[in-house]
Amino acid sequence: MNITPAMVKQLRDKTAAGMMDCKEALAASDGDFEKAVDYLRKKGMSAATKRSSKAAKDGVVASYIHMGGKIGVMVEVNCETDFVAKTENFQTLAKDIAMQIAAANPLYVRPEDIPESALEREKSIYREQAQAEKKPEKIWDKIIEGKLNKYYEDVCLVKQKFIKDTNMTVETMVNNMIAKTGENILIRRFARFQLGEEIKEG
Repeated sequence: MNITPAMVKQLRDKTAAGMMDCKEALAASDGDFEKAVDYLRKKGMSAATKRSSKAAKDGVVASYIHMGGKIGVMVEVNCETDFVAKTENFQTLAKDIAMQIAAANPLYVRPEDIPESALEREKSIYREQAQAEKKPEKIWDKIIEGKLNKYYEDVCLVKQKFIKDTNMTVETMVNNMIAKTGENILIRRFARFQLGEEIKEG
């Protein structure tokens, strides 16, 4: 059974269990979603199911308009309580994330959001490059892994270097806020609009 990142994400969203735990549960359950939930419960990995009803259900939708209306961003950032959502620190975080999206143009929030077909296409390109450069076959996987990590830094919001402080990633910035507030914080989704993009003439 091929366990896809989309399956892992779905289980993670439902249970709030860790990514590797979700992958393990799906593999052990042959991809059966309900069995995987039971597997996590039995192993106690689901502080998960108890928490998910209140985990990251509050928050804000922040917006940012750049270059005199040429680029616009809306992003949903979730936390657990209305109290944290209304704090200045959380509002600033959401605004900074919206600015990041405007400036760095990510395609996805996190690596597990990338469709399997897009990942396979990237891996295939990297494999062909390694072959063309006559790299030893035994190190191809390592090369591909390194290039994939670079790809994630380009296209995944949480893996990008934060534009206001390139010493940390957006993920680190969010984790710092989690530590500060004691609440689960999650970038749920975003939309980025650039004037004139994808408009075809004729």
